[in-house]
Amino acid sequence: MEILDCPLLSVNVRVWHFWSFVLVHNWRRYVSILPVTLLNVFMFADLYRAWGNIEEVIINAYFAVLYFNAVVSARIPALVRLIAFSLQSIDDETITKLVTVYTRRARVLSISNLALGAFISGCFVVYPLFTGQRGLPYGMFIPGVNNFDSPQYEIFYITQLVLTVPGCCMYIPYTSFFTSSTLFGLVQIKTLQHQLRTFRLQDLGEGTAMLNRKLQKLISDHKRIIRYVQDLNDLVTYICLIEFLSFGLMLCALLFLLNIISVMAQIVIVGAYIFMILTQIFAFYWHSNEVREESMAIAEAAYSGPWLEVHNSIKKKLLLIIIRAQRPLEVTVGNVYPMTLEMFQSLLNASYSYFTLLRRVYN
Repeated sequence: MEILDCPLLSVNVRVWHFWSFVLVHNWRRYVSILPVTLLNVFMFADLYRAWGNIEEVIINAYFAVLYFNAVVSARIPALVRLIAFSLQSIDDETITKLVTVYTRRARVLSISNLALGAFISGCFVVYPLFTGQRGLPYGMFIPGVNNFDSPQYEIFYITQLVLTVPGCCMYIPYTSFFTSSTLFGLVQIKTLQHQLRTFRLQDLGEGTAMLNRKLQKLISDHKRIIRYVQDLNDLVTYICLIEFLSFGLMLCALLFLLNIISVMAQIVIVGAYIFMILTQIFAFYWHSNEVREESMAIAEAAYSGPWLEVHNSIKKKLLLIIIRAQRPLEVTVGNVYPMTLEMFQSLLNASYSYFTLLRRVYN
């Protein structure tokens, strides 16, 4: 299980491995996924029941969308297999130094996301205990059942408390793993850049045949990186589309809710919701933007290499790499829009515009 020992990815993969989401298949997978899926169905049913009560709908919709994304993220095993394959295909020594730099970044992001998610989830769960009336952490509706009569209320509350743990372990590591996957792609891209800049510096007396073999390997590495980013995009693009639409709408709705509530505890909770949405989306778009920018920098690295006194066949191979690098490697939203910082800014602008429109109509 080489993937478990990779420091760049191990934090998230070990969480999934414990719950049997990846690498193994046992009872833990069904004990976690099936109850969370059933809870999510009841949460959407409660949205239908509460339609018209704008405050209740906004809060419950946030959790319903969050748990829906957790269930959708069940595609993560294919992503882990993709990374595991790429790990076996890299044999360049330079990657060791690059992994050291990016591993620290990936582990800090993963651990901080888990800690933040656990803290805020704990706040979600215990908040109803301080409201002075019976309430559940997540709204749910079961036809013919009164959620607030004993012993149903106690049973449902404990059930939601328990299911919060696998729910967090399904979704929060996914956001971190997506970030780690893009960092892994960055390691490969920067390795290729280094090799292109130094492909002839070690031995200036290398013959044309040797240099041709080196360049052929670099072209193969470039093609492997292209396949890796394309496969990554195929696995996450529609999940990113769901999150783009749902979190954009929820950000607008939560801003509106923040504008109409007056209880300080509720303001703090809604502020925590908004902070979680922004941090999750920003992590996605920041690192996807880095992959895009660094993939185009491959052309600059190839041009910066020692190509002035080499044979024309070597120059032609370098020219092919430069031409291909003009097309950026992108992770997209629904195979339509690239995930860049400009797209992130557009999402924030659109959410705020709809918020101001909604506030004006409500007033």
